[in-house]
Amino acid sequence: MEPLSLLGPIDALFADIIEYVVFALVLVNMGTRWWAYRDYRKQARSDDHDEALDRNWVHEVSNVVLVLGSFYLLSLHHHAGIVLSTLVLGLFVTDFFEFEAKEVELRSDETLSSPKGAMTASFVVFLYAGYLSLFFLIEPVWSAIV
Repeated sequence: MEPLSLLGPIDALFADIIEYVVFALVLVNMGTRWWAYRDYRKQARSDDHDEALDRNWVHEVSNVVLVLGSFYLLSLHHHAGIVLSTLVLGLFVTDFFEFEAKEVELRSDETLSSPKGAMTASFVVFLYAGYLSLFFLIEPVWSAIV
């Protein structure tokens, strides 16, 4: 156990698997993003909408858990954690503004566009989290080249 560990014995348990947990959280977040977009389209098509969408609470919880998971990774693996935390915070902000854009489209009686910015940011987070957690697959080739 490192002398500067945040949660002591819990860090010793999660230090080896936190990359996999964060990668799973990224995949869950991508799934909830798709589910939330489908929910927003249903709300926009219904006749009783009041020019405002209801946030999908499952997706919002997924966003918060992903941010907290990336911050916890930051406390264990500093370099990887700061990169991933920056990417996840960018995804969080992008997701916030995508929702606001959906409400503007709804008030303007336009069809809801797909969340292109959030999907792109989510894909970048997916790539980096996949790199962190699945590096052991490419490590022999990487070590031979570098």
